[in-house]
Amino acid sequence: MNRPALDERRLRVLDALRGRLVVSCQARDGEPLHGPLHMRAMALSALAGGASGLRLEGPDDVAAVRAVTTVPVIGLWKIGSEGAYITPTMESVRAVASAGADVVAVDGTGRARPDGSTLADVVREMHQIGVLVMADVASVEQGVAAQEAGADLVGSTLSGYVGDDAPPVGPDLPLVGALASALSVPVVAEGRISTPEHAREALALGATTVVVGGAITRPAAITERFVAALDARPATTDTSEVAR
Repeated sequence: MNRPALDERRLRVLDALRGRLVVSCQARDGEPLHGPLHMRAMALSALAGGASGLRLEGPDDVAAVRAVTTVPVIGLWKIGSEGAYITPTMESVRAVASAGADVVAVDGTGRARPDGSTLADVVREMHQIGVLVMADVASVEQGVAAQEAGADLVGSTLSGYVGDDAPPVGPDLPLVGALASALSVPVVAEGRISTPEHAREALALGATTVVVGGAITRPAAITERFVAALDARPATTDTSEVAR
């Protein structure tokens, strides 16, 4: 694809997402909502609520949703569970792009990719076919390197998930602000954003768009929060015993 056409597509996607909400519709294998049929319904529900874009996992889910909407789709494919597992090979990148993603999200932490490819390799090939690349990172330094490699967007997605430390409870909003200050490419706030207030603060810190997943699309996790809150409530006094 020639450069003017690529720039036009980039402008169209970013204009649609600027200042707006992207909903991540994903369900792990073994969960009741896993599969393209359920994720298509989830995506349409998110769009009915006002979402302006979607983040989807796996070529099958991307294709199923692409068939029913024209909104920007960020596609990825999680393969494995350690190291660079977000769309970690050129084969997986091509599959997600072929399924209809406007943007392919990949690991942007600098960790070795299983097939020896680099982020720059991904960018080069995706730009040739007019697909944008989002680099999921965990630090400002990784974000700068991703921008230098040609990434079109940089997301805070992997903050708290690189290294041995357990992820913090809330979103890494300081990283969002630092990325926005350091980069010229759009910054995507993503990762443990669980309230509308988090989303508003991310935009105020300079994020171009906000991705929310589990707080919207994972009913089991949402239910667990309510159950935990009820289980933690103080014991009530039995008024019948007091009366005696």
